[in-house]
Amino acid sequence: MTRQASVLYDAPGPVARVRNIVYSVVVFVVVVAAGWFVYRGFADKGQFTAEKWEPFLDGAVWSTYILPGLRGTVVAALLSIVFALVIGMIFGIARLSDHRWVRWTAGTIVEIARAVPVLILMIFLFALYSEYDLFESEYLALGAVVTALTIYNGSVIAEIVRAGILSLPKGQTEAGVALGLRKGQLMRLILLPQAITAMLPALISQMVVALKDSALGYVITYEEVVRSAQQLGAAESNTIPALIVVAIIMIVLNVLLSTVATGLEKRLRSGRRKRGGAVVAADSIITDAAPGVDITK
Repeated sequence: MTRQASVLYDAPGPVARVRNIVYSVVVFVVVVAAGWFVYRGFADKGQFTAEKWEPFLDGAVWSTYILPGLRGTVVAALLSIVFALVIGMIFGIARLSDHRWVRWTAGTIVEIARAVPVLILMIFLFALYSEYDLFESEYLALGAVVTALTIYNGSVIAEIVRAGILSLPKGQTEAGVALGLRKGQLMRLILLPQAITAMLPALISQMVVALKDSALGYVITYEEVVRSAQQLGAAESNTIPALIVVAIIMIVLNVLLSTVATGLEKRLRSGRRKRGGAVVAADSIITDAAPGVDITK
């Protein structure tokens, strides 16, 4: 029986397979040992005693610390994701413009926004908003967090959109042009619907990044879940258990976001297969032909 080699890499031989198994076992043992070392260190400091975890059985602790912080995290993440998607779509399409000055301007803005660290951007915007009183004091930190996350994630999404559109076969564009579609119609009716489905996995990853990066708001006093955990730890002297609980909450949020987005991606793909591709409305097609050309045949 002929063994087919992988198209991505050469199939390992007997010696290589044994070596890979040995490496896997060694890595597993190292990881387990490191986890045990960390656990014993915390246990020796009394971080896993019952009294350290007892506050989480009190509803007042959740309503005072965890839930307000969780609400702040979700609000900042949702606002920044929505705004970033809008900004990313605009700049991603602008980078494909036929006008050179539009492409260069959009490209410059996107590259600068991607190069600035999110934390530095939050601190700068917080100071800027404070200096010019652009927001009320209670919304000052939220405004800085959302703006910073929108700028960074919007620039990344712009590149995802541009790459998604460029990944489509050129025949899609040529077919639209042959039908007489204007560039705006071509982008809206043919290219974007297919590109969005193709780039959904990358968009999902970026949404998860936005959710996690919202935790950086604790530096500028924004009330999010990590800051709430630190306050709870200071009040109850259980910082490590509080951070562990918050880490579990963030993992659950990320899994839920990924699950919802993945389900949406599957529905979009199945819907496209059932429809057999994009459908262009008949009244949106330009029917003017060159002189002497009969398009009714």
